[in-house]
Order: sequence, then C-alpha cells, then structure tokens
Amino acid sequence: MTNMENAVRQLENLKVWQLSRALVVEIYRVLKDCRDYGFRDQIQRAAVSIMNNIAEGFESGSDPSFIRYLNISKGSCSEVKSMLYLCVDLKYVDEEVCKNLQSDVMTIISGITNFIKYLESDKKTK
Repeated sequence: MTNMENAVRQLENLKVWQLSRALVVEIYRVLKDCRDYGFRDQIQRAAVSIMNNIAEGFESGSDPSFIRYLNISKGSCSEVKSMLYLCVDLKYVDEEVCKNLQSDVMTIISGITNFIKYLESDKKTK
C-alpha cells in the first residue's frame, strides 16, 4: 500500500475535502447578514455541493465514479467563483474578501484536478 493510499483511507484526510469544508464555513460566515436570501441560499448550496460531491465520490466504490463526482464538484466550484463576482457587484462583500474566497476556490479546483489526474494515472499503472 502506498503512502497516498494510506493517507486517503478516510474522507476527512482528503485535503480537497478539508479545503472545501473550510470554504463552506467562510461563505456562510461572510454572507450571514445578507438579506438577499435567494442569492445567499444559491451560493451556499453550491459551496456545500463542492464538499458533498467529493464525499459522495469517495464512497462511490470505483475510480471512474469518483472522477465523475469530482468533475461535478469542479462545476460547483465554478458556480461559486462566478457568484463571488456578483457578491462584489451587488456590494454584499468587499473586493478583498471576494479575492480571498476566489483564491480558495482556485486552490480547490487545482487540488481536485490533481486528484483526478492521480486517479487516472493510478488506473493506468494497475
């Protein structure tokens, strides 16, 4: 068993899941006073979708299925990133907060992309 396999035996050990969980908490915190309930609900649901799709994929039982869920998670990342621009445009958050959150989203996207590459390359070596 490789170190990577040991490291990811539990969902909670996946760095991309940890980062996505932190993103959810931060989005809830930043938008807790936002009175545009439809907007707030949509961005929160998209953020939660990132971490939940990682979790569902982790338990799916196969690498191809996991990869499919990871790609859905990346789509949710893009939705959050897009909505963060609107947060600034609508003055729900200041630009600096938005940049930090978008940076977090990009880190998650990069991590998911790398994890997909790992799963695809691991399949080829077996």
